[in-house]
Amino acid sequence: MTALTDTATSDVARDDATLRRFLHGLPGVDQVGADARAASLATRSIKTTAKAWAVDAAIGMVDLTTLEGADTPGKVRSLCAKAARPDPTDPSAPPVAAVCVYPDLVETAVTALRGTRVEIASVATAFPSGRAALATKLHDVRDAVAAGATEIDMVIDRGAFLAGRYRQVYDEIVATKRECGAAHLKVILETGELATLDNVRRASWLALLAGGDFVKTSTGKINPAARPPVALVMLEAVRDYFAATGERRGVKLAGGIRTAKEAVRYLVMVNEVAGDEWLDPRLFRFGASSLLNDLLLQRHKLATGSYDGPDYVTVD
Repeated sequence: MTALTDTATSDVARDDATLRRFLHGLPGVDQVGADARAASLATRSIKTTAKAWAVDAAIGMVDLTTLEGADTPGKVRSLCAKAARPDPTDPSAPPVAAVCVYPDLVETAVTALRGTRVEIASVATAFPSGRAALATKLHDVRDAVAAGATEIDMVIDRGAFLAGRYRQVYDEIVATKRECGAAHLKVILETGELATLDNVRRASWLALLAGGDFVKTSTGKINPAARPPVALVMLEAVRDYFAATGERRGVKLAGGIRTAKEAVRYLVMVNEVAGDEWLDPRLFRFGASSLLNDLLLQRHKLATGSYDGPDYVTVD
């Protein structure tokens, strides 16, 4: 818990000194304790019936992603077809939460997903580095929203954050949120570059105070990306933010999550740390490309009792 319960969020960020004092006044993270708690949660087992629910829930929480320099409209259309109907042989398989593409391919995704409930997310703000003039970053956002993006995945300037220029980072998130309009904003912290769990906690709170609808681990472009101790700290941040303000914000884990087993372990962590209200795609997401295939294989195995070969699912 933080002192925010006695102070409005706008007061915390009223000037650089007050914001710095708040962020550095957050409780320190016990690295050893966080590692141990995350490891303990990973040992929890769930029953087969619960596992079937968890696999379907995880599918519905995937942001199916392609963020490569060689992306084409054809590749995005194929991705969208898979997002809307992940298993063409089984219409009971749920659609994913969203697709995530570059801004110039948003219009392609909008056309391909018309009539479905799959959201369209776009990276923006000089992804993946976050290093550009603010006007350039906001132009990214405007283009994506105008093309039909319903979610924006922005990146913070890690150099500014690590240099202690918290107000600059805060103001950029606020400006980005303003440009989003009705689109939801996910704030990528790039936790693999933040060096410490204390910084992960501070960056999470900074993003939440500035209006981010989600905090997100990674761009997926560097290692380490999503890790259990990092997820633990970010889940604690949204839990404590809710306790202090009454507002629920989400967490997105991206990068390196490839198996259904890993995904289910993270769902156990979400339930234990934040609560079952967060077991909902409106509050928890996986950013992934290959994870969906393993979830589909596990789903088929749970339904039939036998594994299929990798050709059961389409190759991304």
